[in-house]
Amino acid sequence: MEQGQSKNLVALKPMLLVLQIPSFAILLIADAYGYEAPNLRKLADKIAAAGFFVLAPDFLYGDPVDLSRPGFDVEAWKKLHNTDKGQEDAKSVIATLKSKGVNSIGAAGFCWGGNVAVKLANSYDIQAAVILHPGPLTIDEIKEVKIPIAVLGAEADHLSPPEQLKEFGEILSAKSQLASLVKIFPGVGHGWTVRYNVEDESAVKSAEEAHRDMLQWFTKFVK
Repeated sequence: MEQGQSKNLVALKPMLLVLQIPSFAILLIADAYGYEAPNLRKLADKIAAAGFFVLAPDFLYGDPVDLSRPGFDVEAWKKLHNTDKGQEDAKSVIATLKSKGVNSIGAAGFCWGGNVAVKLANSYDIQAAVILHPGPLTIDEIKEVKIPIAVLGAEADHLSPPEQLKEFGEILSAKSQLASLVKIFPGVGHGWTVRYNVEDESAVKSAEEAHRDMLQWFTKFVK
């Protein structure tokens, strides 16, 4: 795997038997609908084109949310795929990367994945995090953040409403030694950065702005 290529991984312990890996990597943690979303894969390629080694592991073990499935039990799914387990799996991937010589790692998480990334940001396992339209976060989780973090939220989002995100921003800003960003995008809803309509010019524009913000954050604090 050469610099500038992305790797979408199914395994939680990836076989990174490669000749050369850049010293900086980005872990993309998908939302509850899974890592195979076309827009997420395009985003992985975009980040890789900037020179990062990119991984998008399947932390849901081939069992993403499928609301079209008759009798699908969302609450049972949440218990089976809780974010604490996601954090453990992510740490396993991070350890593998470090064993291959990667010394600077960022994590970007979307909704469910954003909640996993916040947990990672509560330690020094990674160097920076970007949370995009997060699921329900707690004040305690935000207070425990220890690394540079950017939170990109939507104006219309019942899971992470702007009022709550503004409160998170105040908490993070109070940590003078910690770089942070909380940005609320107008006219968009939950999931707008990876589940947008590619034929909707306005939706594409908002998503691409968020992608640029994310890439700038990682370029500054990871690369």
